[in-house]
Amino acid sequence: MSWNWTTITEFILLGFGDLLQLQTLLFLMFLGIYIVTVVGNILIVVLVVTDRHLHTPMYFFLGNLSCLETCYTSTLLPRMLASLLTGDRTISFSGCLTQFYIFGSLAATECLLLSVMSYDRYLAICQPLHYATRMNSRFCLQMTTGSWASGFLASLPTIFFISQFTFCGPNELDHFFCDLSPIIKLACSDTRQLEVSTFILCFILTLPPFLLTVASYVSIISTILKIPSSTGRQKAFSTCSSHLIVVTIFYGTLVTVYLLPDTESLRDLNKMFSIFYGVLTPLINPLIYSLRNQEVKRALRTALLPCLTFTRLQRCQAHRPVRKGPSIGM
Repeated sequence: MSWNWTTITEFILLGFGDLLQLQTLLFLMFLGIYIVTVVGNILIVVLVVTDRHLHTPMYFFLGNLSCLETCYTSTLLPRMLASLLTGDRTISFSGCLTQFYIFGSLAATECLLLSVMSYDRYLAICQPLHYATRMNSRFCLQMTTGSWASGFLASLPTIFFISQFTFCGPNELDHFFCDLSPIIKLACSDTRQLEVSTFILCFILTLPPFLLTVASYVSIISTILKIPSSTGRQKAFSTCSSHLIVVTIFYGTLVTVYLLPDTESLRDLNKMFSIFYGVLTPLINPLIYSLRNQEVKRALRTALLPCLTFTRLQRCQAHRPVRKGPSIGM
């Protein structure tokens, strides 16, 4: 028996293809989300770098997280915006593979980075006397470098397996970006080895960081509850509440997306949750850290003060009456 296979060189991202009448509205909505996300996260990075009061381990990790979120949303949204604007939903095989590699690497890096931030809060609250010696600049740099390097190296085996696959059937990905599950469905090759290796990698990269995060916050909450004064408890909890919210949102949406059964009835719901953790989480993070963190708000006011002062001076000069010189009689 002979098989007439045609190797696929590009995919079609179906995305929101069934909502043709809402393409313009979706484009404007996601464009606004993208601009606010990038501006918000870059602003946090700039504040962390320029304000000497934020030169601490906690804000060093926060700057890395904001940088990651900027890359995260820039991996997904520009391609989606171009598709909504032009109607061209095709993406090359190499482009799809690149998008999935960067997206998967950043997701793995975020898991590791969030666990490092949890450990930082654990040391600050539960072992404050050892915080300065353990959480020194060298250790912080090693932790962040290790998180980024591990995330990007861990995704390479998956990319290697996918690059060896043959895609010969339909080329429509029922998603708005190149994710692993819809790619595997289109492969004509045996994908069992990839699925096993991916499961092992995900297990290693998500479960230990998650357990470390949970253990850190169990110890943190236990320590906070032992503080006698309500003011002390509130002050201690305020230093980690923003990170706790971010961790809950990230893991909650991530688990929901990848543990939902992949059925026809739940596919649209799965895509909605994917939008939440892939698009809205990077938008929410800078809002949470800026609105709930007093140090970030203080740094933001300090940075904006010269601009506000200059604006007020300009307005005062514009409304100041022009004095006329004395008239000379003839």
